[in-house]
Amino acid sequence: MASTQDKTVYKTTGWCGFASGSNTAAVDVKDGKIARIRPVHFDEEYAEDEINPWKIEVRGHTLTSGMTTTVSPMALAYKKRVYSPNRVPYPLKRVDWDPQGERNPQNRGISKYERISWDEATQICADEIRRVIDTYGNYSILCQGDGHGETKVIHASHGCNTRLMGLMGGFTLQARQPDSWEGWYWGAKHMWGMNPLGQQALQENTLWDISENADAVICVGCDPETTPWGWGGFMASKISYFWSEIGIKQIYICPDLNYGAAIHADKWITPLPNTDAALWLGIAYTWIEEGTYEKEYVATHTDGFDWFERYVMGGEDGIPKTPRWAESKCGVPAAEIKALARYWATHNVSTAHCNGGGYIRSCFSTEPARLEVALLAMQGVGAPGRTMFKFIEWGLFGMEGLNSLPKGEWGTFMWAAYSGHVQGTYLTSFIPQTLVPKAILMPEGEKLTWPGRVVCNMPLEDQYVDYEFPLPGAERIHMIWTDTPCWSTCWNGGNTMQEALRDESIEFYLVQHPWMENDTLFADIILPISTKFEQDDIGTSFQCGENDMVVDELPAIDPLGEAKSDAEAVLAIAEKLGMAEELMEEWCYSPDLKGAVAGKSGGQIAPDQVGHIMGEPSFETMKRVGYEFGGCSEHMPFEKFQEKGYLPIRFKDEADWKSDPVGMRAFYEDPENNPLETPTGKIEFYSLSIHEHWPNDPERPEVPHWIEESDEHKERLSSDRAKDYPFLLMSNHPRWRVHAQGDDITWFREIATCKVTGPDGYQYEPVWINPRDAERLGIEDGDIVRLHNERGSVLGGAMITERIRENVLSQDHGARVDGIVLGTGGLDRGGANNLICPTATTSKNAPGEVTNGFLVGIEKVDVFELAEKYPDQFNRPFDKSEGALASTKIVQA
Repeated sequence: MASTQDKTVYKTTGWCGFASGSNTAAVDVKDGKIARIRPVHFDEEYAEDEINPWKIEVRGHTLTSGMTTTVSPMALAYKKRVYSPNRVPYPLKRVDWDPQGERNPQNRGISKYERISWDEATQICADEIRRVIDTYGNYSILCQGDGHGETKVIHASHGCNTRLMGLMGGFTLQARQPDSWEGWYWGAKHMWGMNPLGQQALQENTLWDISENADAVICVGCDPETTPWGWGGFMASKISYFWSEIGIKQIYICPDLNYGAAIHADKWITPLPNTDAALWLGIAYTWIEEGTYEKEYVATHTDGFDWFERYVMGGEDGIPKTPRWAESKCGVPAAEIKALARYWATHNVSTAHCNGGGYIRSCFSTEPARLEVALLAMQGVGAPGRTMFKFIEWGLFGMEGLNSLPKGEWGTFMWAAYSGHVQGTYLTSFIPQTLVPKAILMPEGEKLTWPGRVVCNMPLEDQYVDYEFPLPGAERIHMIWTDTPCWSTCWNGGNTMQEALRDESIEFYLVQHPWMENDTLFADIILPISTKFEQDDIGTSFQCGENDMVVDELPAIDPLGEAKSDAEAVLAIAEKLGMAEELMEEWCYSPDLKGAVAGKSGGQIAPDQVGHIMGEPSFETMKRVGYEFGGCSEHMPFEKFQEKGYLPIRFKDEADWKSDPVGMRAFYEDPENNPLETPTGKIEFYSLSIHEHWPNDPERPEVPHWIEESDEHKERLSSDRAKDYPFLLMSNHPRWRVHAQGDDITWFREIATCKVTGPDGYQYEPVWINPRDAERLGIEDGDIVRLHNERGSVLGGAMITERIRENVLSQDHGARVDGIVLGTGGLDRGGANNLICPTATTSKNAPGEVTNGFLVGIEKVDVFELAEKYPDQFNRPFDKSEGALASTKIVQA
């Protein structure tokens, strides 16, 4: 392949999408290397009228989408990720794994690797797939295609292995959780419907509505200056600044003064993690006692309020949920709760979210989600300036109703060119992501059962169906094939997952990934994967609200080392299985696409004629297929699109977007003719669906409650466990990563809040500690500390700061695993705190993740003493500016 040089290509730089990206950047290439990554200036290729930037003009100020993209620091610095010395250079085999002999699963995560050829690697993979299917059946192969990976289309990292396994007769799918929406999905859906996520799905024009009519926005556990970086650039930041300009107060409710709160908060309220339910109940009590809620709205738009009122006022359990009671649970002074309640009752107030965090990803997170809906209902949600706003995911699923901002004249997804797994399909045999370790480690002959397929785009009714694994007559898991190996870094109970990966029942663990990180370190075979900057692809940018477009994503550089794309790697295995041609036809001309072509042509084109129209199956054909059947050719010929490099979606004229629906206004004005997706069509304070299917559930009752603890979860400061583990750990979306992606970017590691350099030169993940807690414990700024509970320990570097409240610690999630001792009770040097979060799910009947707001202890440690105790692990070479190096895990010939 000829070297690429002296050119500019365009790439989307959102990091967690399935065939839908964001934040298009221009990538300048010089001498075959990435020279810089920068925003795209539309006026270089298009006139302003062709873009038609939207403008919201209110109160003497203007917010506009503008004529440039506002790409995030993660995008601007990504060339450091591409050229990381932790890249997997070539195919690798674990030195003590012999497919013809001893497999030594107990050494996964410990053993080193030896270089093998692509031919040998793919032959081993093909032989193992055949052997496992012949021995145990198709459903004994688990395919992981998680959302935490680069956003690609033709070369998707999100489960293109499932396409091959589907052709081979089936597999077991690791079903993607509603991970950033757990409490909404398992809780709020039962109160007001709002498919698919459970958050307010009627988002249209809510930005305009709030800007025109709101007095204040309550930002609940969200950070618009951090979390949207991976999905939507800086538009959330621009909105926050704009609201300050026009006099809309921003009230932040979070235990930590996050980056958004530090800049934008007019008021910072600091509940303990995972205690927002108590705060909401204290507000509800104040409104009921003082008669300051919208009684007429409650009477006409809601159902079951009398049950809720009875609980809040103490009629059910004899405990009135007063602000004083709420203070004892959440730590916010009663006077502050009353003040917030009274302000909210006399002003137009909306709530806002960026997803994730302790609010929605902790035990019993169904309850704060439901209670927020209750408060919104009590103040007439849908009225001008009274709504729920999302700072993120404005193009999710291609659903217009989820976009809060002025929209384009048209939109598209690249499903026709997508090689990855399409969530909601192939769900014959599956395991919820949160239950994978349990499924692997459960005793022979036992079964797992749970409600719902857990995929975030399923309707509410799906939660009423019970599923099981393994299916009748099927075997347990004996092989895992993953293209996004970050389970232990991103999900609940990572140390348990490490034990599962080392269990003797797992005979083959295949990982394809660009970097030697996290679960990759446990693989038997590792296939080197190219980054999106090395691939020829097509993408869309619909997640950021300011630069919607379709992008011709030409390769910026040649693949590094022996890397192939995910699709090329799967295709190479398919060749050894004799299924390459069939797989390529599946990618290019799937049954869904054939039907779409036939339908689009009005029956003039038969499904079997598609190949003759689009050309022979190939990756090049897939780009054309995606463009043509995404409706793009109606707006620009494919050849001109390739010449320009990207096709912008012209925004609607102001009169047109202002004529679109506004949030929940239709329900507010006429609930009878605009019902919600609940049994009554109204907001249900008493959930009829929960009553019918899960009556007497103490963790998720029919009426939203405060849940102190349960048999599975004792994660409150009131728990007996708090005597040994007296702090609640906040584990936010990271400032300087996107989930587990980007921990090796050296430019970020130079920033003081990114890492704490220890006396041994190792860069530790920061732990925020309140000065009064630190003084009491004898911990000083820069000390290396151990966060621990009975599930294990992780290390971190102390940052003493008033930005975290007392009795709470904060350490971002997603740091790279650097295991000193593996499994339950283990020790991790990298600070990957998901390893020590609970293994139990949200609650018994809600199989969501619990990765935040859990109990830990903290103590200062001497890293040199630890190095004496664990000399091999602490003496592993590392780069002081980049961290782990792939070379340290490879046996050199």
